[in-house]
Amino acid sequence: MRAYTPILFVLESEEDNKGTTISSRAWFTLAILSSTLLAAFFSETMLLPAIPEIIRDFNISYGTAAWIFSAYLIVAAVMTPIAGKLSDLYGKKKILLILLSMYAVGIAAGGFSNSISFLLVSRIIQGVGLAAIPAAFSLLRETFPPARLATAIGVFGSAYSAGSVVGLLAGATVIQNFGWHFTFFSIVPFALLVTVLIAKFVDENSSRITNSNNKKSVYDQRKSPRIDIKGALALSSTIIAFLMALTIVQNGISSETFPQIVIAFAASVASLVVFVIIEREVPHPLVNMSMLKDKILLPSYVILMATGTTMFMAYPAIVQLVRSPVPLGFGGSPVDEANVQLPFMVMFLVFASVTPFIINRLGRLNPIIIGSSISIIGSLALVLFHSSEFAVSLNLAIIAAGLSMTITTTWNIVVSSSPKAFIGISVGVGALLLFLGMAIGPALTGVYLVHSTKIIGFPGSYPSSGSYNLVYFTSVLLSAISLAFVLLLKKRAVKKEIIV
Repeated sequence: MRAYTPILFVLESEEDNKGTTISSRAWFTLAILSSTLLAAFFSETMLLPAIPEIIRDFNISYGTAAWIFSAYLIVAAVMTPIAGKLSDLYGKKKILLILLSMYAVGIAAGGFSNSISFLLVSRIIQGVGLAAIPAAFSLLRETFPPARLATAIGVFGSAYSAGSVVGLLAGATVIQNFGWHFTFFSIVPFALLVTVLIAKFVDENSSRITNSNNKKSVYDQRKSPRIDIKGALALSSTIIAFLMALTIVQNGISSETFPQIVIAFAASVASLVVFVIIEREVPHPLVNMSMLKDKILLPSYVILMATGTTMFMAYPAIVQLVRSPVPLGFGGSPVDEANVQLPFMVMFLVFASVTPFIINRLGRLNPIIIGSSISIIGSLALVLFHSSEFAVSLNLAIIAAGLSMTITTTWNIVVSSSPKAFIGISVGVGALLLFLGMAIGPALTGVYLVHSTKIIGFPGSYPSSGSYNLVYFTSVLLSAISLAFVLLLKKRAVKKEIIV
């Protein structure tokens, strides 16, 4: 397994900032690359309001519906380190274009879904395409100097929020007037446009990147590239077995299901052990274990995973809360649902945009401390006050402010602290854990929402109020985990006398 030299982060000085100028070409490149993230999450949030309709049309449970997001994110999680490795070997632009093309194909296929199986297959293809994000991140690092990288990452991250805002509003309108299938068709032209713009206008630095340990360029490694297929399969088995266990739990724990749950969890643990063994032995691992030992990167990866889980726990929970009949919900329409979640998306956008300036003023760790604390406050407020749409929207906005500040700052640490020769792989690991958290989020929410109650005059059953409280309490716990790890990171940085 190839080793690397950790690069600890420092806060850029005023001198660095004064001597750094950004060309208009760089800003144009940033705008195009940001469109990849905008397109991906525009598509995702357009689909969110459709979950009740998909459940009804395909006659599936809440747990099965969670796989619409989990299957997509599992594939994205596994593919991101592979895409990062391929981008380091064959060129970031080339891999980015291939993955975006696959994403467009998956989106188009989703519009023709006539069964839950066909829909899940299209989501798997989309998940492969989502792995384009590491390549886009890597291109950003080549385009912007270190002193301005935080600003570039902030703009890039805000594209997620912008896509979410537009997608949420557009999706609710499209679903209400044209049906959920059209949400897929409407994004295809934009995905193709982004692909064409990258092909035509985005340039890649073709100079060789030298590994400081062995003085061998990444270009030279292309002569015998190896992709860790065994590791990818073992990781996939680990995630799928774990989420299958959660899905079985959703059906209730009984004498029949308990052995199935134990077997699924045991299979997940066994697959994880096999994955670690493979990664330690193969010469070209899917996940460089040295990075997981890094005292700067490891806590950052954990924070990304906790943040991703929190975000994707909230989405399906709020959808069900707004759409469920009174008194277990607000009895709203897809548009009502979009209006309740809109403050969350808007605050995410605002704070993703301003966080780079906060980083420059407060350092590279303090914004995560502040963001995690804000998320805890918002989640606790949601536990106490969620009896009206206004209260839910307000508390979601508070949570979003904290999450946005946390995730933007953490990505800045990951990108700026990773060695250049391994930037694609390092960002891939971060994206893997972020997507893994996002995949766990809906499945965990499904476990909570299975506690349901019938309402007289309405068919079927709906999640109880206690189900939502479990979601909110878990959000508190995950934000507390982020806070604990950033405090650990700050303690380590202070001991080493690193400017943070």
